[in-house]
Amino acid sequence: MAHDVLFTVSAPGRPVAERAAPTGAPVGTAGNTSVGRMVGVDLARGLAVLGMYAAHVGPDPSVGGFQGRLMEVAQGRSSALFAFLAGFSIVLITGRRVPATGRAGRQAVVRVAVRAVILAALGTALTMLGTSIEVILAYYGVCFLLVLPLHRLRPADVAAIAAVSVLVLPQALFVVQRSIDQGSWAEAVTRHDLLAHVGGTDGVIGLMFTGDYPVLAWVPFLIAGMAVARLDLRSAAVRARLAMTGGALALVGYGGSWLALHLIPGVVPGISMFGVDAEHGGARSAWWSDAAGFPSGDGDSTSWLWAASPHSETTLSVIAGTGVALLVLVGCTDVVERGRAVRRVATPVIAVGSMSLTFYVGHILAIKALGLDLDDLPGPPMGVLLAFVAAALLLAVVWSSFFRRGPLEYALNRATRVSRYVA
Repeated sequence: MAHDVLFTVSAPGRPVAERAAPTGAPVGTAGNTSVGRMVGVDLARGLAVLGMYAAHVGPDPSVGGFQGRLMEVAQGRSSALFAFLAGFSIVLITGRRVPATGRAGRQAVVRVAVRAVILAALGTALTMLGTSIEVILAYYGVCFLLVLPLHRLRPADVAAIAAVSVLVLPQALFVVQRSIDQGSWAEAVTRHDLLAHVGGTDGVIGLMFTGDYPVLAWVPFLIAGMAVARLDLRSAAVRARLAMTGGALALVGYGGSWLALHLIPGVVPGISMFGVDAEHGGARSAWWSDAAGFPSGDGDSTSWLWAASPHSETTLSVIAGTGVALLVLVGCTDVVERGRAVRRVATPVIAVGSMSLTFYVGHILAIKALGLDLDDLPGPPMGVLLAFVAAALLLAVVWSSFFRRGPLEYALNRATRVSRYVA
């Protein structure tokens, strides 16, 4: 049985090591993965899901203090971690240490492609609900299709492509966005875009360039995740190197932005041209916080490229977000490798991570059903967040006690069985 790991890796408490490798190889060969590593990925994914809960129904970071700082950490960094782990999962599906070849390889590619199409459709449907959440699933679907051709490359080659994409794509995105602001070609494309008409969105233009998760800036996270997935995270030495790499990336991203905003003349005034909110930190806070706002499209200054705040879609932002994702993954893997007692304590979060698609979609449906609005939450905002988190943890533990997969994970697995007919 192939790994069902697009949005889930393992079910808590179940012996992952007993599951067959994607290539059909016996346990212990290249396709196999350790219990600690897989549960560590689930733990990281669970933290990403709960972090997005904080971003969507938690207090506004502008409240300040410890509560505001805590919410600020979740802003953007949770979705970056989610994207990073999605790239990790693609490699697990297509063959981790040794990519699947022949018929098995073709079937794995079809499994990922089918998942991508389903996620894009599901994301569009959720967007049509009209909640204040910018749903990430459709963007993911496009990213999966774009990175799929890389799955057979060597880890070093994938890492090199990730590095190049981080350096080039955010700059390309900036140029394209300015072209869209100053021209009419994007409107012409959207008028003939079937996806835009069906979903009531900006269609392909929104997915690639103008949405909250433009593929051009977010696909480097998936490529980086694919490179890391090929490494042996059971090795303490590998984890140590990844932790140092993650720390260095975070330092370069956030530290480089801080230095630019404080030392390079004209950067802060240039960022201010985009209409950032001076009341909540102003342009100087853009080295790590999005409380100051986002580019409004009213200016053409390249100064924004020095920001590293979440959703600024810059090179420094992607570098910093990748560094944070690496640190979280290594930390989660190290925690679960310490023994069953630690894993038992983390079981509720691991359970959420093992059914992340279900709980991501579920919280959007709950927001719609309860009529919650990000700008006018009923009752104490922190109480709303805690209620969402508690419900998710409880439901995940109960469900995983009886079922191997979450309901949407099960449906996704069933849908991809069409790959069996690939010759």
